[in-house]
Amino acid sequence: MDMEKNINSREQSSDIICGRNPVIEALKSGAQLDTIYINGSGGSLNLIRRLAKEKGIVVKDADDKKLSRLSGGASHQGVAAEGACGEYVSVEDILKISRSKGTNPFIIICDEIEDPHNLGAIIRTAETSGADGVIIPKRRSASLNATVFKTSAGAASYVPVARVPNLASCIDMLKENGVWIYGTDASGSDYCDTDFTGSCALVIGSEGFGMSSLIQKKCDFMIKLPMLGRINSLNASVAAGIFMYEVLRQRRAAE
Repeated sequence: MDMEKNINSREQSSDIICGRNPVIEALKSGAQLDTIYINGSGGSLNLIRRLAKEKGIVVKDADDKKLSRLSGGASHQGVAAEGACGEYVSVEDILKISRSKGTNPFIIICDEIEDPHNLGAIIRTAETSGADGVIIPKRRSASLNATVFKTSAGAASYVPVARVPNLASCIDMLKENGVWIYGTDASGSDYCDTDFTGSCALVIGSEGFGMSSLIQKKCDFMIKLPMLGRINSLNASVAAGIFMYEVLRQRRAAE
């Protein structure tokens, strides 16, 4: 029993709000909430869903086991809210960064990266390789939670992250601003033969399935890493790091 309590306390984060009234008050007060997990419907749970929708906060259905883990075994009354560990920016804000530096945009787009450790690692490498920002979708994606901040080794405090409701529409907007979209897939061309010195956004697909078919169609180019061993894929954050540093290498060589 003690071991179970220890596991629960490790999984519970200090940015978790549990219980119906505390979550409602947090919503009304304008607290920075990232995701709300709900088990059930009716009464105050429906009110929470409505308030969250009005504020653009993601709501996910969760079973009692998930809520108990989040709350560390405390009474959750069917709802738990995860506070945002950082503020999201707009895609326009990310584009302004490159304009202010006088450089071509360099953006990372994460297509349904659901593992917070992977997202944190991608943000960390984005910071060290000089990327202007990271874009993630609201749904089916890890978000700026405590795990992401820890895994990023603090980089999440410096890299602007935009969270968009529709990734395909976001890509269209980037194209309108002169940004070329580079998808990463085994069907693409060798990344070393690709010119990244212009305005570019790298799309990193999900851990298990890669990029969605819609996002693939939106890409201007497809690039790949050479695979010489028996394993035909890399961890998403590792692959992202290789691509990002190739962008950095080419841009430094062109200076």
